[in-house]
Formats: sequence, structure tokens, C-alpha cells
Amino acid sequence: MQFGLFQQQTTTLIMTQQLRQAINLLQYSTTDLSAFIHEQALENPLIDLQDQASMQAGSESSYIGAPAPRSGSTRKSEDEASPIDYALVDHKSLSEHLVSQAGEIALSEELERQLHYFIFSLREDGYFCRPFEEVCSDLAISTEEGEDVLRILQSFEPAGVGARSLSECLLLQLKHLSNKAPLAEIIVSRHMEDLASKKWKTLAAELDVTMSDIQDVYDLIQTLDPRPGTQYSGEPTNYLIPDLSITWKNGELVVQLIDDSLPPIRLNRDYEQLLHRSNQAEVTEYAKQKYQQIQWLLKSIEQRQQTIKKVAEAIVRHQRDFFESKSGVLKPLTLKDIAEEIDMHESTVSRATTHKYAQTPRGLYELKAFFTSSVKNGFGESTSSQSIKELIKELIAGESKQKPLSDQKIVTWLESEKGITVSRRAIAKYRDELGILSSSKRKRYE
Repeated sequence: MQFGLFQQQTTTLIMTQQLRQAINLLQYSTTDLSAFIHEQALENPLIDLQDQASMQAGSESSYIGAPAPRSGSTRKSEDEASPIDYALVDHKSLSEHLVSQAGEIALSEELERQLHYFIFSLREDGYFCRPFEEVCSDLAISTEEGEDVLRILQSFEPAGVGARSLSECLLLQLKHLSNKAPLAEIIVSRHMEDLASKKWKTLAAELDVTMSDIQDVYDLIQTLDPRPGTQYSGEPTNYLIPDLSITWKNGELVVQLIDDSLPPIRLNRDYEQLLHRSNQAEVTEYAKQKYQQIQWLLKSIEQRQQTIKKVAEAIVRHQRDFFESKSGVLKPLTLKDIAEEIDMHESTVSRATTHKYAQTPRGLYELKAFFTSSVKNGFGESTSSQSIKELIKELIAGESKQKPLSDQKIVTWLESEKGITVSRRAIAKYRDELGILSSSKRKRYE
């Protein structure tokens, strides 16, 4: 080792503010990007965000760039309205719904107070959030008096509200049915574990009923709601906003950007004059700095949009068969395949496809959904995991419900009929991802 001065030439990537902003904007969803633009407008006095009505009516601001209508982008006309615009949004909470029902019956002032306390002791799903005895203790009433209050609450809609357990919730719903099911009430109140664990033969023998009767009870319970209060959740529905549209035009798939939800950015004329004040150097320098920030923002947004479109066009070229065929089976495709084709890094492709949605002829899809792993078949060809899932789905749909196919039988069928070698564990994984139960739980006794 020795000390001294040495010259060395190296190449390093410096993360400038502009580069960091461009990376961040690329990974934003459309909603996040819109929120970011509004945040920038609060910090930068030179930015003036205009809504569509102001744009068409004319404004006192100078238009300076994106996001605005461009070639390859789509925007709704002034007279075109979305059905969502006419949707009636009701965010009444569960407690509000129950209190309104309490007001419709004749109650003493004290009983009404107790009932309200019970209502506000429920979770959002309709169950008690605290032990029933504690609630009675808070009100200084006996558990017998509490049961009387509880019976009133449990008579309200939705059926099953005010339950202290899953069994009680389901039992309340069964008792609300117009066609009574005494066997179902017995099983729910006393034998829920045996029913859930599929110990049906033991259960049928103990209750002296047939397996078909147990099957009917199981099917009936599947129609009940284990969390009745969630339908009155106060959270508004969040709608996905597509970034792109993929449509057929003259026999070709065309990718277009959708900019409707991004606010057009304009230069505020009230502050524009600050850029040209020669007698106030500090003010002019501040204005020029803020103006430069606008230019960076516009460039980053434009780069984001074009990157997303470029990636989407490459995906469409690879997955054309998905849009053409009736089966809608995806080909094997990875981030690396797209990255190499369009000369981008895999991380860039990943950011450009995560939380980015496309309205396609087959419905709304996240761009990430078009990537699928591959499995080699017996002929050395690649088959996508998604196509294997479709085969599993079709095979199970046509199976005998009295003798459903086991995972091992599906493995054997795929190998013998399709030349695809897949492990039993992989079949179980694909089946779980499709929301399909195991063969023992799919079996029916009728």
C-alpha cells in the first residue's frame, strides 16, 4: 500500500432530480399521477390547472404543453357522458342504517339509548367488536336485559347483524328465510365444524339423514352472507381508470393513450410577467426556476406516456392471438422479452406495466396481466401457465361432480393428452389461483 495522487476514469450514473422525477412518474398509476400534478400546482404558482369546461370556454392562461389531446390519444367529447356520472352513490354506514330502523319502532327513551349503544358496539362487518357481557356492564344492565335488547337489534336488516359468532350469524339468516330449513338450523347451531371439514358421512349417520340432505344444507349455507355488515361499508367504490385503449381498426390492433383524467397544465398569466422583470433579479430568478420545473414536469409526463404506449404496443404484438381467438389464451411472455425488443431495462418495463390498465376488446386488463411464465411440453414447445390454467378450468368444468378429478389425475391427463409435464404441486397452485376447491370439497352427493 502507498499514498499518492492517481487519475482514474470511471462511468457512473448520477440520479438527477429530473431523472428521479421521470422514474417516479412512470411507476405512478393514473390516479396517483393526477394527484401529483395537483400537488405540484400547489407548490408552483406558475402552474394553472384547467378543467375541460374552462378549456373549451377559453381562459386567461397560456397553454404550455402536456397533458392535452395528442395524436394517438383519446378524449371524450363534451357531450359524451359516462354511465358512472349518473350512478347514485349512497355511502350510508351500517350504524346509520340500523339507527334509522330503530327510529321506526316505538321504544322507551331508555331502551332506545341502550339499543343505540349496542349498534355502535358493532364492527363494520356486523359482529360485536367487544364481549357481549362488557357491553351489558357498560349499560349497567343484566345479561338477560341485554338479550332482550339484542333480540330487537337482530330483527333488523341486514339479516345476521348483531351476531356474536359465525354460527349465530348464519342461524339468524336461516330464521329470516320464508322457507324454513330445520335441518340446516340444527347443523349450523351444533355441527358447523363437521360440515366445514367434510365429515359428512359421520354427520349423516348421527342425524339419520342422507348425504344428499347434507349436500342441500351445504348449498343453502353457501348462499348466506358471513359478513352481513360489509354491504353498508362507508367506503366509496373506487373505479379503475384505463391508461390505454386497445381496439380493432381495419383488421389491426391499435393502441391509444387515454388522457381524460389528467388535468391540462397551463402557465398562469398573472405570474408570467415575473419571467420578464429585469429590475427584480431575485423575483425573476425564482420565476425562471419555477418555469423550469414546469418544463421538467411536462417532459417527464410526455416520456411516461410514450413509454407506456411503446411497451403496450410490444405486448399487443406478442399477444395478438389472445385478442383474436375465442379461448383468449396468452402466450408465454416475460418482462425480459419486451425489454429486449424495445431496448429498455426490465425495471422500466415493470414500472410501465404495474397499475397501468388497458381497455381492450376482451375487457379491462392490467398490462402486467399479459405476462405469463412458460412450461415446456413433451415436444420442446413452450406453453404458458395461463393456458394450463384454462385447460384445468375446462377439465374440471366437464368432470363428474360425484367423482371429481384429483390433482394427480389432472397431472396424468395433461401429460398423456397434451404432452405437458407439470408437478402435482403446480396443479394445486394453479387451482388455488383459479379459486377452485380440492377434489374432496368439489364432490357432490346427488
